[in-house]
Amino acid sequence: MVWQALLSGTFDLYITTEILLEYEEKLASNFNPIVAEINLQILSVLPNVFPQTVFFHFPIIVQDPDDNKFIDCAFGCNAHFLVSNDKHYQILKQLGFPKINLVKLEEFIEILRITKAGTPPGIA
Repeated sequence: MVWQALLSGTFDLYITTEILLEYEEKLASNFNPIVAEINLQILSVLPNVFPQTVFFHFPIIVQDPDDNKFIDCAFGCNAHFLVSNDKHYQILKQLGFPKINLVKLEEFIEILRITKAGTPPGIA
């Protein structure tokens, strides 16, 4: 459902080069390199996918510092949500700064269901 919503322009996706590299790695290992390449090509041409340059780096997640790239992107583009079920991101709910709204995948799917016309939510 989330992929179809992205393809239909229901929400905006903000990405960095680091995030794309992780997507490529995960897709290639879970499926195969061809699937990874096709999906990255699709992301590169969608009008609601916005590449970001990160200027601030927050060392918030010490257990898995690689996860911080998603926080950095969300902060840099002022995303409405960071969507993840990864338990490491729960720390965001305790921080006053940077203020990033964390939602689980299931919650985001529900948000997509109730989203009507108007500005699509932005996520990182």
